[in-house]
Amino acid sequence: MRPVDRRVRNYFGLTARRVAVRSQRPWYFQAFLAITFVIFGFGLAYWLLRDELDVREQLKLVTHQNKELEEKLVGAQRELQVELATNNTLAKELASVQDDNIKVKEELFFYKNMVNKRAR
Repeated sequence: MRPVDRRVRNYFGLTARRVAVRSQRPWYFQAFLAITFVIFGFGLAYWLLRDELDVREQLKLVTHQNKELEEKLVGAQRELQVELATNNTLAKELASVQDDNIKVKEELFFYKNMVNKRAR
């Protein structure tokens, strides 16, 4: 009876040997799983980054539009500066012409008075 007990204890109980049970998969099945997971990973990354690529294209478009608007703004500012300079020049010329006009009117008044005095 003792030899049977030992055999049973060797397979069952605290002193039993530890055995790892592994299923044997063929190498092509494991390779298929690895390729499947890699393709799934690339697909997931593409799906997540696809929107980011669209955002980059939109960023380029908006940046280009921004540069165009900045160029238009600079052109408008230059035109405004030219107009202001022209207005200032015209205002100065108008003031000098008005001064000349006043002087000419004074001289005309003076000569009219002289002619009126002689005519009397």
